[in-house]
Amino acid sequence: MAAKANPVPSVWARQQSAPDQPALSRTAIVREAIVMLDADGIEALSMRKLGARLNAGATSLYRHVATKDELMELAVDEVAAEITVPPAEAARGGAGWRAAATEAAESFRATALRHPWLSAVLGQAGLAYLGPNLMAYSERLAALFTAAGFPEPSRAIDTLLSYAIGMSTTEAAWLTTVARSGETEADFIASLMPAAQQAAAGHDHLTDAYADAAVHAVLDPVAIRDAKFTYGLDVVLDGLAMRLPGQDLSGPDSPDRP
Repeated sequence: MAAKANPVPSVWARQQSAPDQPALSRTAIVREAIVMLDADGIEALSMRKLGARLNAGATSLYRHVATKDELMELAVDEVAAEITVPPAEAARGGAGWRAAATEAAESFRATALRHPWLSAVLGQAGLAYLGPNLMAYSERLAALFTAAGFPEPSRAIDTLLSYAIGMSTTEAAWLTTVARSGETEADFIASLMPAAQQAAAGHDHLTDAYADAAVHAVLDPVAIRDAKFTYGLDVVLDGLAMRLPGQDLSGPDSPDRP
């Protein structure tokens, strides 16, 4: 007898069970899980705690969600619905694609900062990309970059998302640390700066950088974070622009240049 094939380890590949309680649904479970994740992070989420908050036993939850990994897949897909991507028409002609890509990246960042756990688990949430909201999100990005004229739109998308996810992961981790301190961001930076400047002593470039940061970051830390994200995003988009048809990719010393 042939061995039974192993099932695909994803909630999107498993048929949903019939509900055992009218008041308990997969949607209610996922939404409450997101509340817990936003408040306390991944480590604080467990099926037992979630069941207690929903006044349901863990066994009841498992009828809707088989594992915590499946729950994370569902949570990731649920918040993905908050990320906006401009219509493909916005990318047709001129530099419209750049403004549209900027809007898409900024929307991802805003969503990731509302849900600080998102970026850190996005690449680890099983087959989360099979979820309907993430599929729709990926489709909108593909339409946008295809309309812009990129010969390899998937690679352009990977580049943009790698930057947005990487920056958002670092920023969300920072804001989580600030929140746990009980201080405002400006006050936390002010209290941290003496130790940072001491650690940088003897490193000339770092000493100058921390001295400058001590002044500006305390005054408006949100503006500093916004400017840092925008700077890097502009660099990424500058590079992507060179991949559009008609751009000269050869360097000044290339043997192919006249």
